[in-house]
Amino acid sequence: MRAKTDRMSLFAMPMGSGAHCAGWRHPLAGDSRLHSIGHYRAIAQIAERGKFDAMFLADAQGFRPIAGRDAYACVDAIRMDPVTVLSAVAMATSHLGLIATLSTSYNEPYSAARRLATLDHISEGRAGWNVVTSTTENEAHNFGREGHYGHGERYARAAEFVDVAKKLWDSWDDDAILADQDGGRYFDPDKVHGIAHQGTHFSVAGPLTMGRPPQGHPVIVQAGSSDAGLDLAAQTAEAVFTSHPALESAQAFYTDLKDRVAANGRPRDSLKILTAIQPVIADTAEEAEAITHELEALIPGDLAIALLQMQLGGMDLSGFDPNGPLPPVPANKASQGSQKRIIDHAARENLSILQIARHIAAGRTSKTASGTPQQVADILTDWFAASAADGFVIAAPVLPDMLARFVDGVVPILQARGLFRTDYEGTTLRDHLGLTRPASRHAGHPERHVEPEIWAEIGR
Repeated sequence: MRAKTDRMSLFAMPMGSGAHCAGWRHPLAGDSRLHSIGHYRAIAQIAERGKFDAMFLADAQGFRPIAGRDAYACVDAIRMDPVTVLSAVAMATSHLGLIATLSTSYNEPYSAARRLATLDHISEGRAGWNVVTSTTENEAHNFGREGHYGHGERYARAAEFVDVAKKLWDSWDDDAILADQDGGRYFDPDKVHGIAHQGTHFSVAGPLTMGRPPQGHPVIVQAGSSDAGLDLAAQTAEAVFTSHPALESAQAFYTDLKDRVAANGRPRDSLKILTAIQPVIADTAEEAEAITHELEALIPGDLAIALLQMQLGGMDLSGFDPNGPLPPVPANKASQGSQKRIIDHAARENLSILQIARHIAAGRTSKTASGTPQQVADILTDWFAASAADGFVIAAPVLPDMLARFVDGVVPILQARGLFRTDYEGTTLRDHLGLTRPASRHAGHPERHVEPEIWAEIGR
């Protein structure tokens, strides 16, 4: 059990017009024209009013493998570039952390590190990076590959990618910029370093074309839940986003990952674990239940099964009775952690294919918290006290309404219980999460400060 003085973290995760796949169709939904930056700014401002740690934008650079016309029912097919969106959001907020998803499979370390460092500078230290390895074949086809990387290869690539990004963020010392107008020197070249990285997947000379990010490194977030994903998180992540429909599985995940962090020689509290919650909030439990049923009724049955097939790596379920049990799932390239949670949940609750499909379509694999603000606050309090999470990713099923209901109804209850901040106590995302600012790998190593080969390369 955790200490009574601990406080939880809260991220907002806007997914289209809501985390529920039919949220955009509900009468409570706002403008579902998702190309408008006003949509994202409004959500960010609600989250900042609630003193949230961060806003978290999921992303993929391809369409999900949903067959035929079913794909047209999915509003979350609309995905603009998260770094660009969050750069605009930064101008409409002052404290909220800004976490962008960037794939290590379909980006290059230099451009990714540069974009994230730029976001950290623009926001004055509020950037975070959700490290993903991607899962869809369409994403591979958009980047000239016949198929997606195998599971082991993409995590090996991800580990090297993160290592290169950190080297690039350290390529300028904190005090490298002099801005010496009288002396005519803008920066000290002895405090700017090439990285000369030669690895299995990448060859990068460096340095970056800007000074060190305000946070040293943007906060590293990770969402993989396979063994390889958990090992990567234990080595590199500072926050992990996960989803669990039941308290027991969340507790087991929490203990396992914290043990892996300690096994890597890191303090257990150097990584925050946040689990996804879909809150359906109303004045009474009966009203909340009615909204839940309304949302479920808006999910086309064929779409629900198509979404389940996607989560199961493209498995074809057309030959199986939708009212029968889920058949064995063959190994594939999809997220192994998500698949295991689906399979375990279907078996534990004795759900048919259609039942588990509707459950996944409604809430993916996250916990649905339905009820009054008091009841939802109680669920979060119980999970937090039971060491099932260090905080929660609030995936409001209908936007912006359900996020505003959470901020105005649930947050004050958590604050009154001493479980959440009443105001920001710092300005950076690291401040909000209680994370230390990493020292540069060059700090205290004067012998590394002279690297004439990099200046020879660029014409010094």
